[in-house]
Amino acid sequence: MTTEKTTQVGRLAFLTDDDKKRIYEAALHILAAIGMRVLHEEGRELLLAGGCTLDSDGLVHVPGEAVARARETAPAAIPVFDRAGEPAFSLEGYETTFGTGSDLMHLYDLETGERRRTTLADVLTCARLCDALDDIDFVMSSAYPHEVQSHRAYLEEFRAMMTGTTKPLVMTAEGRADLECMWAAAGELRGDPDGLRSRPYFIVYDQPSSPLEHPADSVDKLLFCADAGLPVIYSPAPLAGGTAPITVAGHVAQGLAESLLGLVLHQLRTPGAPFITGMGPAVLDMATTQSSYNAPEYLQSYACFVEMAKWLDLPNWGYAGTTDAQLVDAQAGMEVAELTLLSMLLGSNLNHDVGYMDFGMTGSLEQIVITDEFIAMNRRLLGGVEVSDDTLALDVIAAMGPGGDALGQKHTVKHLRSGQWRPRILNRKGHERWVEEGAPDLREAARRRALDLLATHEAPPLDDDVRRRVDRIVEEFRPDA
Repeated sequence: MTTEKTTQVGRLAFLTDDDKKRIYEAALHILAAIGMRVLHEEGRELLLAGGCTLDSDGLVHVPGEAVARARETAPAAIPVFDRAGEPAFSLEGYETTFGTGSDLMHLYDLETGERRRTTLADVLTCARLCDALDDIDFVMSSAYPHEVQSHRAYLEEFRAMMTGTTKPLVMTAEGRADLECMWAAAGELRGDPDGLRSRPYFIVYDQPSSPLEHPADSVDKLLFCADAGLPVIYSPAPLAGGTAPITVAGHVAQGLAESLLGLVLHQLRTPGAPFITGMGPAVLDMATTQSSYNAPEYLQSYACFVEMAKWLDLPNWGYAGTTDAQLVDAQAGMEVAELTLLSMLLGSNLNHDVGYMDFGMTGSLEQIVITDEFIAMNRRLLGGVEVSDDTLALDVIAAMGPGGDALGQKHTVKHLRSGQWRPRILNRKGHERWVEEGAPDLREAARRRALDLLATHEAPPLDDDVRRRVDRIVEEFRPDA
């Protein structure tokens, strides 16, 4: 008999129910009383038609009733599919998924160890590596293709990522034009772009501009996603002490308000379209003027926002695997572990930026491999404990008796693989074997694993006809067409 679990085990809470209500009410006050600037005529008209008002300064004011209606229509669960159209995961509840980040300017070269500018080839390499790692669930570009014309950069990333991995993608886009091209190209995988509605293959990252502004291109992408049924992230990045209050509560309230305006606009356009809330809780270090990814205040604001998303019953955008360190060292390990485990304990849904270093300016493939190992280990740790007649193993204990052992028991053989997690790069081999293998530290072990995976793993190729159609769509893209 299995004991039924009736509570969430191992969850964190930073906010009381009263705290959440106060933060939500503060966000509603920002929307209704302070207002925001929406720099998109069609978007403003849509908001006004939905019950919002426009003041003499051109600011849009959103009543609480409009937010409540948007919350009612926004889905609490968003299924996501892989390149072949097979279910990959669902963004809901306390389900956690992990992936890389986008558009890093520099990368540590696996072969030379040197920090260098990124290229389009790096986008493909990162996608191939992530395809081979079991506990990386989705893929972002990781690298920015410096040699590609800027208006084509995100589209070329998309083509490279489609080639390198079968896993779902999260995409950035310059604007509506290249986003439409991605949608058309991905539609070739389904035989029809509208097939992406029922089996979405990629998610779009979008953001307003803090404080309290929603640029035309951001709204353009938001409305396109609503029309196309593409899941969209609308995640502001208010900078605590710079473009947002320095206090955690004020920081979170502003970020929530900015995301909620996107929710209202998105749901007015297409009620029920898939929307993911989020906030980049950046912190301005007053001693260095550097924006930190791993300050404790960043972690506090992030945790509070995830709790608000759960309270609102909305899927959320999250973070994992980042460090402000310049090397894969003890600081990197500490910061990567803290943020990634925090996301797992919070039940944050769509966690990106695995492999980020140097305040989000530099990437490390070794760090991606290390974080994959960490996620695997902690998925086992947090996966719950089965309590049943079989796992209590009273018959095994009786058979051993005082002074006996379990080595010869069939129960041990039965549970040999499921009963223990096996590391892939962590050292569990003892000193002598470690020395025989060249005494690698964790970074070197991760580097060797990355090189081995890249030498032996390839994602299944795209169908030739699909590839030709995708290539034609990408090559014919003209941003002003």
